Amino acid sequence: MTAPTTDAPGYAGLGLYVGDLHNHCGISYGHGSIEDAYANARLQLDFASVTGHGWWPDLPERTPELASLVDYHTEGFARLARLWDHVQDVTAAAHEDGRFVTFQSFEWHSLAYGDHCVYFDGPRGEIIRAADLEQLRARLRELAAQGVRTWALPHHIGYGPARRGIDWASYTEEFAPVVEMVSMHGCAESDEAPRGYLHTMGPRAAAGTAVHGLRLGHRFGLIGSTDHHSAFPGSHGHGRVAVWAPELTRDGIWTAVQQRRAYAITGDRILLATSVNGAPMGAEAPSADRRRIQVTVQGRDALDHVELLRNGVPVHRVSRPELLARAAAEDTFTGTLGFAVGWGRRGEPVHWDVELRIEGGRLLDVQPRLRGPETVAPAEAEPDTYRPSHWERTGPGEVRLRTVTDGNPNTATDSTQGFSLRVEGDERTRLVAVVNGVETAHAVGELLAGARTGFTGGFVSGAYRFDRAVPDREATAEFELTDERPGGDGDFYHVRVRQVNDQWAWSSPTWVGPAGSCR
Repeated sequence: MTAPTTDAPGYAGLGLYVGDLHNHCGISYGHGSIEDAYANARLQLDFASVTGHGWWPDLPERTPELASLVDYHTEGFARLARLWDHVQDVTAAAHEDGRFVTFQSFEWHSLAYGDHCVYFDGPRGEIIRAADLEQLRARLRELAAQGVRTWALPHHIGYGPARRGIDWASYTEEFAPVVEMVSMHGCAESDEAPRGYLHTMGPRAAAGTAVHGLRLGHRFGLIGSTDHHSAFPGSHGHGRVAVWAPELTRDGIWTAVQQRRAYAITGDRILLATSVNGAPMGAEAPSADRRRIQVTVQGRDALDHVELLRNGVPVHRVSRPELLARAAAEDTFTGTLGFAVGWGRRGEPVHWDVELRIEGGRLLDVQPRLRGPETVAPAEAEPDTYRPSHWERTGPGEVRLRTVTDGNPNTATDSTQGFSLRVEGDERTRLVAVVNGVETAHAVGELLAGARTGFTGGFVSGAYRFDRAVPDREATAEFELTDERPGGDGDFYHVRVRQVNDQWAWSSPTWVGPAGSCR
């Protein structure tokens, strides 16, 4: 598939690629094999790193209350050490320039400094058992002198100091051009951000949020990752990173992240491009009192709002009523059709064989919305497989999905499997679904009026859904404005996007003027 592009200033020659740089499997503590993990990643990502838990220098003392927790971690670290050569071999074998990019990584934990994922710019690296953050950086400097590029990226930053969240007093940009702001732990944009922290590790603290760090004068980009623990990088909805890169190679992806041409998304591949006086996200624009700000968004569902923030404070918002008012009715249809399977009783697996085809129109592209098993704790039951889904394009207008669902674990967690199909046609164009041998079809005209559903059997059986058809005019936003800020050196601008289906995107900031605390 050709990477999406944009005409926005500062993005010439760049394409949009999506990956997950932080996720886990059974190579340390987690579930499923690393072979499972990379096979699942290739279903819907352009690049990935499967991360092993490697070291925790200030692991709590093994008291009776914490014995199981300490043993769980130390056994995981030992397992990764035993498997490290195999992990590197699989990471190397999974890489294919132009099709799928991999990086070697491990996770370094710390109560005092916060957890960091350490990355190497190739398929091989070492587990660095550093006693503190400065010792870790010292080893990374030694590797840099040998020509090895590395990162040590903070994640689940919102727990704050002394709780495995970020300590801004010890943060530097040296090996951390970006920070992981959103994952299965929640979102740490600010203490008012969506997706609060609900893990056993505790709530989100203002001192650990991205906006707090940016207001201190630090300069870093914002990314997402799943932090999924069941061999499913990119599990839809937890977090991903989107990058603007010249090519799908290790160097192309690495350079994009290093230059902060990267942004956080939760799942859907929302295209987001921002610029300030022609400087793209992640860049530093020259000092100027007058700032021309341009924003381009192309979603995969109807947009709820697009919000521009200056120094972490909203200054402009385009919301759904305004987008609908601008949208003119058209005789043709270009937009997205969503389809999903799942539901039913928890613990009663449903096996799905789904064939989708477009009749009377053109299938422009397919974006899977696939999820892995939600297995985290060691005491939870293991699923039958860690490769629940397989899909393929079977013709110019056809796609097939074979998957297994097991009900939603609760009424707030989506475990469905499906697709976002971008289609060109008109109101007579039909989406035909053959679900376990039973054919159902709906025309775009019907789906523009609302979603349609079906069931595999009686009450509380497995179900499927044709989402409401979303024309591009409801999923697209472009605007530009001028912000007058005399003496506003150090200001930073970023954009956040929410779709109606609660999928989000957050751009990395663009700064104006030299480094220093914002006003």
